[in-house]
Amino acid sequence: MSKLVTIYGGSGFVGRYIARRMASAGWRVRVAVRRPNEAMHVKPYGVPGQVEPVFCNIRDDASVRAVMLGADAVVNCVGTFDRGGRNNFHAVQDEGATRIARIAAEQGVAQLVHLSAIGASANSASIYARTKAAGEAGIAAHFPQAVILRPSVIFGAEDQFFNRFAGMARLSPVIPVVGSDTRFQPVNVDDVAHAAAKAAMGAVEPGIYELGGPEVATFRELMKMMLGVIRRRRLIVGIPFGIASVMAAVMEFVETITLGLVPPQITRDQVRSLRVDNVVSVGARTFADFGIEPVAPEAVLPDYLWRFRPSGQYEAIHESASNLKA
Repeated sequence: MSKLVTIYGGSGFVGRYIARRMASAGWRVRVAVRRPNEAMHVKPYGVPGQVEPVFCNIRDDASVRAVMLGADAVVNCVGTFDRGGRNNFHAVQDEGATRIARIAAEQGVAQLVHLSAIGASANSASIYARTKAAGEAGIAAHFPQAVILRPSVIFGAEDQFFNRFAGMARLSPVIPVVGSDTRFQPVNVDDVAHAAAKAAMGAVEPGIYELGGPEVATFRELMKMMLGVIRRRRLIVGIPFGIASVMAAVMEFVETITLGLVPPQITRDQVRSLRVDNVVSVGARTFADFGIEPVAPEAVLPDYLWRFRPSGQYEAIHESASNLKA
């Protein structure tokens, strides 16, 4: 275990999968997070001492530099959906990403991998997408040989996409969807981690890669797929963008007057993002350049959405019994 990788945000949804893959490849893994005591779940990914969570605040040069010392590769998985506060879009996705790239260049790090998002654009109406693009620009300025990964919506056992709507379907007869005709190309979290690990080990050329799964589907179609997996029939109601923007503004106002105690279910910035398809661009470099064949959602969703079925893990038994009665 002579090689060391520092993964910023390595205990999060995507970061933990990258940490596991890097550890499996024999690397020492330094997981840089704000709360190391809440990241102990990464330690069993390797042998004792191989994977270690350490404190880091990516808004501080000294903190970023300290956890990068001696690293052969650096992976940045830090992102946010918070509009306000100290860890907002600009502080994390623009300034934080640029800081990591600048210090990586100063320290002579061999490989830098950055996790961005499809739709990152300086001309986007979404602040989220603009700050993602600003972070990419900062990385290009300081570390032009970096690999930047732009995934579509990511699914997996800990995701906040299918899990969120499946939980809603368990309690409500209606699923409201903003941007029901917006297209997505869902990508499995472990496929993204596989690509990131390969990039960190220098297996691909520098540049931007857009990562999407094998299927393109509208938001409504994805909800129908999810409902099929959890064996529930629900009414999917498309919410027009205009109405959604008003609803989001009201929710944001409620969040403000309650000092954050009532977070919005959707923000105006998310509504703006949903106006644009979230799919791989024509001519973009993709999973094929990594030699990775991504898996489809249907192959993975049953593995973790079963708990939202009416009878949970016993649903298959109930279905078999029903067939016998028939």
